[in-house]
Amino acid sequence: MHSSITAAYLTRYRSVASAVTGAAPGELLPLTGAQRRFLITRRRDPHARTDVVPLFFAFPRGTVDPARLRRAALRLAERHPVLRGEFTVLRGTPVLRIGEPSVEVARVAVGPEEGPDGPRGPENPQGPARAALLRALLNWPADGPVLRLLLAAGPDDEEELLAVALDHAACDEQSLGVVTEGLSALDAEEAADTGPSAGPPAASGSPASVDAYRAVVEGQLAAEEKAAGEAARAHWAARLGALADPPPGVRPAGAARSTGMAAERLPAVTGAARGGVFPALLDAVAAAAHHLDGGGGRVLALGYPWGGRPEGAAPVLGCFLNTLVHPAPPGPPRGLDGLGADWWDDLDHADTPFDEVVRAARSAGASWSGALDGLLTFEDLHRRPPLVLGGTAGREVHLAGRPLATPVAVSASHGEDLLVRLAWDRERHPDARAEEAFAVLLATLRRHLGAAA
Repeated sequence: MHSSITAAYLTRYRSVASAVTGAAPGELLPLTGAQRRFLITRRRDPHARTDVVPLFFAFPRGTVDPARLRRAALRLAERHPVLRGEFTVLRGTPVLRIGEPSVEVARVAVGPEEGPDGPRGPENPQGPARAALLRALLNWPADGPVLRLLLAAGPDDEEELLAVALDHAACDEQSLGVVTEGLSALDAEEAADTGPSAGPPAASGSPASVDAYRAVVEGQLAAEEKAAGEAARAHWAARLGALADPPPGVRPAGAARSTGMAAERLPAVTGAARGGVFPALLDAVAAAAHHLDGGGGRVLALGYPWGGRPEGAAPVLGCFLNTLVHPAPPGPPRGLDGLGADWWDDLDHADTPFDEVVRAARSAGASWSGALDGLLTFEDLHRRPPLVLGGTAGREVHLAGRPLATPVAVSASHGEDLLVRLAWDRERHPDARAEEAFAVLLATLRRHLGAAA
């Protein structure tokens, strides 16, 4: 009889939660499948970096008041248990321990090596302030707060750059909108309250907020357990049975220390064609990944995060997603109809935990460890409110040079236009080859979107 990974985890969690002495009611909370993967990956590799989700905004110099922003951020943390939590392992079981509100709001010094006379090569293509923020994020403290707000500006810059960064275990796409909307509203409230009562919030969160967060996590775990049944396992076994890891000697994914990035803005997709954007992106990423793979003939494993709260769930901040796997066989681009049909079938099984998917693929003969050859992330910017501080909306910017979890990663942001960015591991793929792959990606994407329109 098949025992699901989620059911086994819940059994261990309940045993630990009931056995921990001195724990206040509600102090220990279970983790979703995605959160457990993040935490277990870190603990298995002591050199692994924390997965961080950053947003970067440019504001006119002097717009952001760090003290006021810190008060707003503490109030936001007060409302959301995951921002007061510590991801830890008790008796071999990953849990979230709720504590006091904690955030970091700091100015990042722009060092001499990032100044006007510093390097301006591929490692620092975007200016001193951006290089300083990247340096700070690369040194993310594993035991620090899950929300960090970092501000940087060079001595002659007319703009300051603000990084709004969260531990990925506490954040998904929907959570980004909760953060930008919450910080904007609370910063405005703090700006209006300039009297002696202005200050940090009360020290402890309301039980209602913890109960709401717990209910959403338990709903997510119930969905994950239900989605680990026989039908889901059969679906993923059939879809992924041909996957295989790269040949021995190929540098493993996730070890990148130097990354490059290329970007292109395409017209926004409107009307009925919007439904074809994601499958078109999947096929375009597949074409680029095969170009970089050098015609090795493997079926590539492309991952993409997909999620959403259980139906009727409160709009809590947290990580409620799964990494789905798209098998990309070699060959010419496919038609959108077939791609879309396969994609929709996969979404019907989107709650199956990643570890269960790997187990199903291996049961069908796949020699696949779960390593991904590429990653696609997609964000609908219409769903994320702007970040407004000091009455000014920040201008979002994008930072090259961030470490990658896969050899190649594509990010697409759909708002007033469709911004497509490709990042690559430069120790594995030469820049010229990656630029060729990006051209292949754009050509494939334009062909699909033109047909859909």
